[in-house]
Amino acid sequence: MKKDIHPSNYRPVVFQDLNTNDTFLTRSVVATDDKITLDGVEYPLVKIHISSKSHPFFTGQEKMLDIEGRVDKFKARQEAAKERAEALKKAAAKKSAAKPSNKEAAKKLGEK
Repeated sequence: MKKDIHPSNYRPVVFQDLNTNDTFLTRSVVATDDKITLDGVEYPLVKIHISSKSHPFFTGQEKMLDIEGRVDKFKARQEAAKERAEALKKAAAKKSAAKPSNKEAAKKLGEK
């Protein structure tokens, strides 16, 4: 092994999960000012918010998304948009049929 390539502060450190208060003793170079006594020995303490003890993926409490419901909602919105577009086309056609064209209006004026 090469000499003097490893960090000098590689030491045992306790990580504490703030959600479950579980502690993990491992080695690390992380800098911290907090201390904890574990089994009569004082170690540096690093507080973490999520660990394997509290993460939903590792605890089995992971929420599954209702993918099928999402697809159904999307298709329903798409169908409603098509129906609305058709209704607007029909309304526009009805409006233009009720309103005489410029040629028809000019013809009627010429007859009077």
